[in-house]
Amino acid sequence: MSRTAGLDWLARRTPRQRLALAFAAGLASALGFSPIDIWPLTLAGLALLLLLIPHATSLRNALALGWWFGFGHMLAGLYWIAQAFNFQDNMPAWSGWVAVVLLSVLMAIYPAAATGIAWRFRDGLARVLAFAGTWMLAEWLRGYLFGGFPWNPLGVVLLPLFPTAQAASLIGGLGLSGLVALTAGAIALLLRDRAWRFAAAIAAMLVAATIYGLVILGQPIAATDTRIHIVQANISQADKWRPDAEEANLRRYLSLSGAAKTDGEPSLLLWPEAAVIGLIDEEPWLRRRLARALGSGDLLLTGGVQAIRGPTGRAIAAHNSLFVLDERAAVRGRYDKNALVPFGEYLPLRGAMEAIGVARLAPGALDFWPGPGPRTLSLAGFPAVGPLICYEVVRPGHVVARGDRPAWLLNASNDAWFSDAGAWMHLEQARLRAIEEGLPIARATPTGVSAVIDARGRLLATLGRGKMGTLSANIPGAAAATPFARGGSLIPLLLAALLLVAAMLTAKRSFQSNI
Repeated sequence: MSRTAGLDWLARRTPRQRLALAFAAGLASALGFSPIDIWPLTLAGLALLLLLIPHATSLRNALALGWWFGFGHMLAGLYWIAQAFNFQDNMPAWSGWVAVVLLSVLMAIYPAAATGIAWRFRDGLARVLAFAGTWMLAEWLRGYLFGGFPWNPLGVVLLPLFPTAQAASLIGGLGLSGLVALTAGAIALLLRDRAWRFAAAIAAMLVAATIYGLVILGQPIAATDTRIHIVQANISQADKWRPDAEEANLRRYLSLSGAAKTDGEPSLLLWPEAAVIGLIDEEPWLRRRLARALGSGDLLLTGGVQAIRGPTGRAIAAHNSLFVLDERAAVRGRYDKNALVPFGEYLPLRGAMEAIGVARLAPGALDFWPGPGPRTLSLAGFPAVGPLICYEVVRPGHVVARGDRPAWLLNASNDAWFSDAGAWMHLEQARLRAIEEGLPIARATPTGVSAVIDARGRLLATLGRGKMGTLSANIPGAAAATPFARGGSLIPLLLAALLLVAAMLTAKRSFQSNI
């Protein structure tokens, strides 16, 4: 078979068959995400999409190719969301699969846009450069438009290639996504045009990123003597909100906390998101009970709910909060979650939604309101912390209060909502944030995966899914602020712009040479 035989086979396919191939390529590309981690399939899926683009007969057809790829890509990467609907009495469990399909339909718009713009470039190299740059911009926009949903950037598939993934400290996760797209493009151009020079350039780029990572990983980071105890009570979402289980759940947290405190040294107890059902700041008896788990100098950092009351004192909304409590039962600090999940923590267009039977996933009639955004909490006697509640850790460039850099990050989450796959994906994105910011992260979840992550994204300790226990460790030290930590998403956005400029210059040169 000649080298073009396979490509000729693509040319002979009908438009519908090529759309089916794009959908299959999207499904395969998602197998690079955790917990499957077959990253070569991500490259293969993207390469197939890039090989299909020149066969599109119109912009509309090119957009359809990208949309079907994106639909498969998102569907295979978001199926775990359906489990959240198993805990909502007001909606049937099958509605979770409807939600997954609808969300995938919407999120597929971004790959469609990247594909449509790439199709405009007739030169193969220009097309690849445009695709990579536009994919990066589309991922960035995905973090903001329609409420923002930056889940599973392409770049996260490079984490198994751990030294290479350290490039995120320079160009962020978005930059890694561009690198994945360029690598897939090099594969496509090798198959189509025997573009050895471009493939060699991308290979050299990957080697340089790997060498950079090895150098970074070889640099020591001073450890801290701050002891933390992450409590994972293994309380399922079905049991969490049962009124008759509230007391038993609290006792389990207190018992595990007491068992973890054996050395008598001041330390931090870390409980997950919404671990405490009652109103911590309004109920002194609850604070006193929580404080019994603390020794002298200890602090408890726990998820809870902060009521927002109107002029009459009636609760009108709530904050999803993280409280800092000392051994005297005093609240020493509070952080209110900023990035709320639509339909999970608030119901958009509540009147219209309730009229058609759509309810919020989290129990309660009141919506959550967002807090002011990233902040650093000072902890008496301990390193300052940057709190992140659940989903907030997946937002690149928005996890640290600029100008007030913490010594570590705490991701208090409730991954009990989702299937095992969703929990592992969440953990991998937290690792990506650690690399970007050069900061260690402690993750506290009720059902796993709780973890301690160092400033290079290494997993130092984990407590897996469905396990009850405590994870005790010293907080890893922070690295110096990385280039990404200083420049934020501006760096990968400039890189995306450079790729698009390079695409236009390449296309212009190709056009002039053909005159």
